[in-house]
Amino acid sequence: MATRGYLRLAPGKRVALNGVEWTIDDVQGQLGRLTLVDADGRTETRSFRWLINHADLRLVATAEASRRPSPVHLQPKIVGDLTKDQLERARLRAAHVLEAETGFRQGHPSRALPGEPRPAYDPDRTTLTQRRHAKAAETRAMPGPEAVRLGLHHLSYRTLERLSALSGDSLLLACADGRWTRRLSGHRSVTEEVREAIFAVKGECGERARLSLAAKHRLMHQYMRERYPMFPTEKIPSRWTLAAVWQEWFGPDGAQPRYGRTAQAAAEAGVSGRVVVHRPGQVLVLDSTPMPVKLRETVFGDAVTSTLTLALDLYTHGLPAFRLTLQSDTSIDIAMLLRDVMLPLPMRDGWGEDMEWPYAGVPADVIAEFTGHRVAALPFFAPETVTSDHGGPYKNHDLVEAEREIGCRILPARVLRQTDKFAVERQFLTIQTMLFEHLLGFTGGNVADRGADPERDASLTLTQAEHVIATWIVRIWQNRKLGEYGPSWAPGEAHSPNTLFAAAMEQGGFDLDFPEPSFYYKVLRKHHVKIHPRRGVKILGLWYYDPILDESRFMQPSARGGKQRGTWVVRSDRRDRRQVFFQDPADHETWHILPWRGLPPKGEIPAFSDKTADALLAHVKANNIRIHSESELLESLMEILGSVTPVDHWPSQAKKKAGKKQRAAQAREMSRAQAAAADRPAATRPEDEPTMPEMPATWAEHASTINRAVDADRRHRREEALSETSPVAPPTLREALSRRPMFQLPRREASESDTTAPEEGE
Repeated sequence: MATRGYLRLAPGKRVALNGVEWTIDDVQGQLGRLTLVDADGRTETRSFRWLINHADLRLVATAEASRRPSPVHLQPKIVGDLTKDQLERARLRAAHVLEAETGFRQGHPSRALPGEPRPAYDPDRTTLTQRRHAKAAETRAMPGPEAVRLGLHHLSYRTLERLSALSGDSLLLACADGRWTRRLSGHRSVTEEVREAIFAVKGECGERARLSLAAKHRLMHQYMRERYPMFPTEKIPSRWTLAAVWQEWFGPDGAQPRYGRTAQAAAEAGVSGRVVVHRPGQVLVLDSTPMPVKLRETVFGDAVTSTLTLALDLYTHGLPAFRLTLQSDTSIDIAMLLRDVMLPLPMRDGWGEDMEWPYAGVPADVIAEFTGHRVAALPFFAPETVTSDHGGPYKNHDLVEAEREIGCRILPARVLRQTDKFAVERQFLTIQTMLFEHLLGFTGGNVADRGADPERDASLTLTQAEHVIATWIVRIWQNRKLGEYGPSWAPGEAHSPNTLFAAAMEQGGFDLDFPEPSFYYKVLRKHHVKIHPRRGVKILGLWYYDPILDESRFMQPSARGGKQRGTWVVRSDRRDRRQVFFQDPADHETWHILPWRGLPPKGEIPAFSDKTADALLAHVKANNIRIHSESELLESLMEILGSVTPVDHWPSQAKKKAGKKQRAAQAREMSRAQAAAADRPAATRPEDEPTMPEMPATWAEHASTINRAVDADRRHRREEALSETSPVAPPTLREALSRRPMFQLPRREASESDTTAPEEGE
């Protein structure tokens, strides 16, 4: 390929057609055809049109051309290489060239400026040669500084003649000073030895802690002195030259060394490529963040901070599920969030027909027949790949097992790499702008942006906030127009998360695959224990029992083999430690609830979680309390649960009694117990099972619940004491005398026969 973008055809030139090299033997220009000869001597005659329009035509460099030095610029210069000032100066020069060629500085009479054409450049009265000579004389007559500034002091007749064949951007680039876009010459002081030293220092910095530029410069000096002792010290580049070279070769180097090493290891392993998402559920991104709105907990009415956990589908950018938890979330909350992604959202009170299931591919009646209730306009699907960060709840092995139970792959994001889950990070800010900023109790992005008293402004409870967010997602988020996240296959079309999901249903269909009810039990924490006759199983320091364990099939060790041979698997929910769950070995669809042995046989007991159970056992151990039965722990448990209970019913006294952190922790336990009860599948309970009430509405109800539990426990102990049939020993003389004064006569009791009234005067 020659200059000006033309293909020069001459005998001896070599071209490659479909990878086969041919030599041009003869060119017949008058006939528009040429003769090609390949390496085997085969000859073919083709036309110029056929050769020019060939799909795979490539000019092969000759041996002489291959020996020539490579061109200075590997890529052609473009107008974008010029700065704003340079481009303006190039346009002024091009205007003088166009005026000499056409008589008009814009190059055409239709774009004539005021006063054009000038007499010396009028195309109707002058020739092209006269205009070129006039322009050369005009530039020579210009003042020196002005001509140098415009670059016209070297504009001669021959230059104008040479530039006459150019137009458009080519003319602008020809009028631009070549020094503006010259090839980078590099640094002359960076020789091969110095280059080797710089790369050696770069490799050493990858394994060390972060080093300053001065330390890198000293390491380079050390390398040069030990490896090349004859190299002159004065020719080693300075620190500022090293800084410029380091910036050009390795970039800004702003990453921390630890994460730079992980990124390099990932690149070497070949896992740094991008994932192309082309269907719903292919990649589901999970993330949690403190909700920037203060909420009211329903036990004491304090303003607390909750955690918002989102599940984002990367294909549709929809939000199929979310969770709100008081304070921090746990692995079981994330597992239940994954289950919510696979389940259709039921319609709620106040939702109209516009928020019902809208997809025409699967009618709403079909979905309602499967689920047993009306379904909202929120997609649900089985995720294929789950991406999350490295937070504690996401790395928990129970959550990993839950993800394997679903059948999805786990693709954790790299540490401190927001780009791996940038979409969900961006959505938190979008939700804050579109929804949270309009709610009372909004705290802002940081402490400096916080209002005067967001705790005072907080008005929404956890349940109310969850309803507001669910309504906003179904009505607004799923129907909003996607901007830069729109599909690439539909440029210019308006699409929303719901329309993208509907399009995917038309392309690949829809799978009605709901998780089975036992999914809740399968994602709980497992404990391999032995069943003790008439006592039950011991889970994390507490005993649990149900009459089902007295059957003969549980009297023997389990038939389980392997590492945990002879043990039974019992699962517990860390949010509510009042019961554990045991899968029937004969019927795997049946799960037995084993209540805590410390629960009273009748009455109610407040919920308590892992944290309270650990505090209970630590309290017993610290005070050296000997526990003979599990029910004796109930009194200590009541003390711990009642640590935030008010002495009387005055809210001011209650707040003096307990700190805000303790009240928030107690409210969190209540909320987690309520969430655990909502996550459990509906099952029939035996009539004699202890009552486990829902979370109380106020702190007063919570206090009365604990008081009722304590009274029920004391009443039960008195009944047990009175039910004994053993003979009672008579009181001693001292006890009898202490009951009444010794010298006081006993009061005469009137008998039924003594009906005579005393006479007057007696």
